[in-house]
Amino acid sequence: MEKVAVNIGDQFLGPGHPLTSTEGIGALVSNIVQLGLTIAGIILLFLLVGGGLAMVIGAGNDNPEQAAKGRQAATSAVIGFLVVFAAYWIVRLIELITGITILGG
Repeated sequence: MEKVAVNIGDQFLGPGHPLTSTEGIGALVSNIVQLGLTIAGIILLFLLVGGGLAMVIGAGNDNPEQAAKGRQAATSAVIGFLVVFAAYWIVRLIELITGITILGG
C-alpha cells in the first residue's frame, strides 16, 4: 500500500472541476462569489415571503404596525439584493473594460 490518502478533489469533484484545477485562489474566489449570489437569492425569497405574510396578517388583524414591518422587510430585501446584483455587474463591467479576469468564467 503506497498511498494512505486519496485526492478528494479528483475523486469527488472530477478532473477539471474549478476547485481541482491549478488556477488556485482565483477559482476559489469565483466559486465563493457564485455561491454568495445564490445564497443572496435564497435569502431574498425567504424575506419576501416573510414580509408578504406579515403584511397580509397585519392587514387581516387590523394591525398597521405589523403590516408596516412586513412592507419594510420586503423593501429592505429587494434593496439588499439590488446592491449585491449591481456589485456583481460592476465587477463584470470592470473585467470587460480592463480585460482582466476577476471572477472567472
